[in-house]
Amino acid sequence: MTLVTFLFFTALVGILTWILTRKDDHGTSTGYFLAGRTLTGGFIAGSLLLTNLSTEQLVGLNGTAFSDGIAVMAWEVIAGASLVIMALYFLPKYLRSGIATIPQFLEERFNAETRTITSFIFILAYAAILLPIILYTGATGLMGILDLKEITGIQNESTLLWITVWFIGIVGSIYAIFGGLRTVAVSDTINGFGLLVGGIMITFFALNAVSDEGIFKALGELKEAHPEKFNSLGSSESSVPWHTLFTGILLLNLFYWTTNQQIIQRTFGASNLKEGQKGVLIAGVFKVLAPIILVLPGIIAFHLYGSQEGFKPDHAYGTLVSAVLPSGLAGFFAAVMVGAILSSFNSALNSTATLFSLGVYKHMIKHDAVDERKVINNGKLVGAVVAVLAMATAPLLAGQEHIFGYLQKMNGLYFIPIFSVVLAGLLFRRAGALHANIALVTGCVILLAGYFLPGFKDVVEKVHGFHFLGIVFAGLMIYQFVMSKVSPLPEPWEHKHSGDVDLTPWKWAKPVGIGIVVFVVVLYLSLADFSTLGG
Repeated sequence: MTLVTFLFFTALVGILTWILTRKDDHGTSTGYFLAGRTLTGGFIAGSLLLTNLSTEQLVGLNGTAFSDGIAVMAWEVIAGASLVIMALYFLPKYLRSGIATIPQFLEERFNAETRTITSFIFILAYAAILLPIILYTGATGLMGILDLKEITGIQNESTLLWITVWFIGIVGSIYAIFGGLRTVAVSDTINGFGLLVGGIMITFFALNAVSDEGIFKALGELKEAHPEKFNSLGSSESSVPWHTLFTGILLLNLFYWTTNQQIIQRTFGASNLKEGQKGVLIAGVFKVLAPIILVLPGIIAFHLYGSQEGFKPDHAYGTLVSAVLPSGLAGFFAAVMVGAILSSFNSALNSTATLFSLGVYKHMIKHDAVDERKVINNGKLVGAVVAVLAMATAPLLAGQEHIFGYLQKMNGLYFIPIFSVVLAGLLFRRAGALHANIALVTGCVILLAGYFLPGFKDVVEKVHGFHFLGIVFAGLMIYQFVMSKVSPLPEPWEHKHSGDVDLTPWKWAKPVGIGIVVFVVVLYLSLADFSTLGG
């Protein structure tokens, strides 16, 4: 029954997406990569949320909450504040340029070499880091929820992992490679609604498992039993001690929501600035509420299973779902989970195809490429190759103890250099291309050395990895600022309007943005135990 329900809901999303997008323009670059610039606020918000929300968070973040408590909500609520900055500062500038990719913006601001370096960094990072992690966490989550060992009769876990990875990868590739950005956005929105409903159901049933006297009684019992789990500031041993909120955690969130091609590409497809800001800020509202489904279940799992010897934190969410979800809903939630997995996978794959087609093939290999179908087809081919490589390498991640922490660590390798160059380009109008390119390459080399080079690695661990990211970022920004004074451009950069998008802002953008930031501050203060700051 569970498998039938799962297949039904998975097929339903595919059919609805095909019906809604079958007449879309997939034959031009604007149509395929930017959804024809037709995305409205609802689709942008839904796609942003579901592209971000996948098993590395449902499983990984709840697993971290099992160990560290509510302090890990930083990854979600700081994201809400970052989306405010995206909506009010970065998005108007991106839409003014009429760009399809971040490397394209950097070429406009600096030069072609900057675009080339950034395109290759993105493509390598997605192929080697992001896509394999999405497939691996998705496969392990699906294996647990559907109990695939029993359904398939395959008892060898390694074999089952490979089969599940390839199933998810092939289905996701079909969406991304043959559908284009609007297909991705529409399927994201449909799955997003299902995931929101399913995630809230899990939390509701889990709270009822704590107390049958209502959810508020259950919350009271949890806080009384484990007060240390409800301190927003965390502890010195926490994965997110309070002082890292102002360095690595803040920077990783800012890059992710303002500069990460995989995430923000759908905002470039906005029909106008008003719809773009509306979508980004709606996503921001949901992000500050996301701990309800991404953090609280992990704490509940600690309450229920924390005393079990040898219980692994990253098994917390799957165990909780299996225990509290009525069997009739298991197939529905598994289908929604697959939707989340596919969303993250196909969005990253679509972005990879976009980066290659517009940043490498059209720009470097075929300077005179005017046949847009050929440009798109080459992007699809590269997308397929990258998908196969990701499917081949994903099972090799088996054995990583904390996959969410591993993802954040590896993300820093390319997040920090690219974000520093984008921000410096906007702030320092006389900064030149040579020093931007040096910052990109040098930043990646320093971070690689800090993570993997003996000796240097030991120093970084003493400082704390997130502070190391902050130090590198500050160094790159200072370098670019100094060089903009020492070796400035003859004339300050002028940010011209391409005319592709109406830049009339949403009238509620600033009030909603301020409201989100105020909520984040109040939430932190209301849950803060300041007596732990000295620990």
